[in-house]
Amino acid sequence: MIELILGTYGAACWLIFKKFKLVPITTYTICTAVLGGMFLLVGLLILLSVCHPVSHDGRFYSTVTQIVPQVRGKVIEVPVTTNAPLKAGDVLFRIDPKPYQLEVDRLEASLAGMNAKVSQLDARLASAQAATEVARSNLLVSESDYDRQARISLEISQAQIEQTQTRLELAKANLERSTELAQSGAASQRELDSDQARVAALEAELLQAKSAEQKAQETLASGGNRLKAARDALKQAEAQEREARVALEAESDGVNPDVRQAMAELERKRWELEQTVLRAPTDGYVTQVTLRPGQMATPFSPNSAMLFIPNEKQMLVARYPQNAIAGIEPGMDAELAFQAYPGRIFPAKVEYVFDIIPEGQFLGAGRVQGGPDASVGDDIPVKFVFGEDVEELNLPTGAHVSIAVYTHNFHALAIVRKIILRIKSWENYVFFMKNFDAVH
Repeated sequence: MIELILGTYGAACWLIFKKFKLVPITTYTICTAVLGGMFLLVGLLILLSVCHPVSHDGRFYSTVTQIVPQVRGKVIEVPVTTNAPLKAGDVLFRIDPKPYQLEVDRLEASLAGMNAKVSQLDARLASAQAATEVARSNLLVSESDYDRQARISLEISQAQIEQTQTRLELAKANLERSTELAQSGAASQRELDSDQARVAALEAELLQAKSAEQKAQETLASGGNRLKAARDALKQAEAQEREARVALEAESDGVNPDVRQAMAELERKRWELEQTVLRAPTDGYVTQVTLRPGQMATPFSPNSAMLFIPNEKQMLVARYPQNAIAGIEPGMDAELAFQAYPGRIFPAKVEYVFDIIPEGQFLGAGRVQGGPDASVGDDIPVKFVFGEDVEELNLPTGAHVSIAVYTHNFHALAIVRKIILRIKSWENYVFFMKNFDAVH
């Protein structure tokens, strides 16, 4: 870019001073031309760098999924090949499943033995339930005979109490009236004594009726020997049924610790058996397949067994100095120049400017964080969107690209940046021929 500007300015000076002699050649004019050219060059470089920046560090990026096994074992099959298209769920490689299958078989046999015990407990519960039903039926028969007589006696006692209470209330009313008449001299002492004796007799009769009622209730509640034996038999049968049900639920519903542990261990071993087959997480392909049968695959290894590339659109990212980031906004026009395609320029647009860079992060590592490394660059990444014409180029991930961004400031200078970018693109032919000569 500097060479172009200097060449253009030098040609203009030659035309002015030498060719057309529009300005005389003196010390003053020469110094003015040199200093003016320097100021023009510096100002133009600053404006281009800030208002229409260019990055020669743009690259295509793709998300890479590290395929790491969850179980340890020897690889027995690797059916995939490098860069072959894969669908989600396709097998990437297999680990020897025999050790895990043996564990699953062992735990299934152990659980089957526990299930046989559950069957025995189920039969025991059914027998206890049948015994309870028989005891309940016997109790109903005993209650039907004994209960009938006891309830009749209770009803007679209750009816007698009600009648006696009614008569007693009437006698008490007569006694009150006789007492008032005797005090006024209208009734004799004999009539008063007769009413008092009647009240006392009725109270004794009521007390006797209540005693008979209480006795009838106690008889009904306790029952006879036969009824008591039937009730004891029912209680014993119900207790045996509850015991059998608790034992069955403890084995079948996972309350029993042994059953729960066996089921959990079996599920874990089944999961480990499934993990011996590693599958593609999404549509994509595997690059640089170096895994071979016979190698040992280990979980949580720092080196992944495979690198899986999802079928996603590549990201185009370039880094720009911080003094140029202030003018870059999403939606601004940009142009791309690829080393692989000299002389061709492709349109693009700014998608967004990264709001964080690696130099600005602090990791929760449980230790005191130091300041940033002075040797680390502080350029800001910018992501771009591109059209189908760039997708059709089928460039590999990591391909190099020069990207110029045209901001809204000093828009007239954008033509200078476009010319310089195209010259740089044509220069790729020269470097291509240079590399061609070096190879041959």
